[in-house]
Amino acid sequence: MTTENIDLVIIGSGPAGYTAALYASRAGLKPVLFQGGQPGGQLTITNDVENYPGYPDGINGPQMMVDFQKQAERFGADIRYGMVTKVDFSGYPHKLIVDDKHEITAKAVIISTGASAKWLGLESEQRLNSKGVSACAVCDGFFFRGQDVVVVGGGDTACEEATYLSKLANKVYMLVRRDEMRASTIMQKRVDNAKNIEVLWNTETVEVLGEEEVTGARVKNNVTGEEYDIEAQGFFVAIGHKPNTEIFEGYIDMESTGYIKTLGKSSLTNVEGVFASGDAQDSIYRQAVTAAGSGCMAALDAERFLAAKEMEEEVAKS
Repeated sequence: MTTENIDLVIIGSGPAGYTAALYASRAGLKPVLFQGGQPGGQLTITNDVENYPGYPDGINGPQMMVDFQKQAERFGADIRYGMVTKVDFSGYPHKLIVDDKHEITAKAVIISTGASAKWLGLESEQRLNSKGVSACAVCDGFFFRGQDVVVVGGGDTACEEATYLSKLANKVYMLVRRDEMRASTIMQKRVDNAKNIEVLWNTETVEVLGEEEVTGARVKNNVTGEEYDIEAQGFFVAIGHKPNTEIFEGYIDMESTGYIKTLGKSSLTNVEGVFASGDAQDSIYRQAVTAAGSGCMAALDAERFLAAKEMEEEVAKS
């Protein structure tokens, strides 16, 4: 196994990772970023991004991430293919294993591994992803103004997505697989108060309909067994997200849902020299622009940490 010593390692790409790399490289920290299993993150499966400042005509997600990467590389960021498969934060400097064969020691680490939407597991759902299928109403709801949409889920996330879409769409069908919701009372009341939301109880998705784009959904009443089709142009899966933080378990303090806890308004974690940014620590907003902002914060926090460490070393030598 090869070994390499690096001052700052960024784990994961996407808006948070690339922004952290941009700020860190401009500060002369010579960061190395490992892109992970999905270079560019969730935006690489998003066709149109119209709510990120600076793109007045919008941009497709993959191209946006290419732009982010090029900007970071312009200032010297070392962006590499590779997956960090194991970490050891029990000592200092920190140790990481890349692709199970390359050992890294790092003085500082920025975690920007993001989160992944939970899906239903249907072939049609994946085939029509970004062609009417989405896991983010705030991101994509605008494209379905005046149209009919489906929201799958019965928790707070689903209620929030359905309520948001009700202000844009003509009709919102909410599919709840049980005869009650898991959502909080206040969120259920918001759904009840929206006149264009129709809740279909005991209902599950059999298939998302459409060839090139979503035209509807085939659903099943799991009590009667009846199957029928719903016409819709948008299909939103709102059954939650899972942060990609498993490899940090046992070292980093997390919420019960796996999101990393950061200290106060900073990116600092409970481990000295380890910082968290983006959707790996944000269970609330989950937007490209907020992820980029937290990437900036992590880079600035890492810069201050490394400067303090350097000063300590100089004092120790004198």
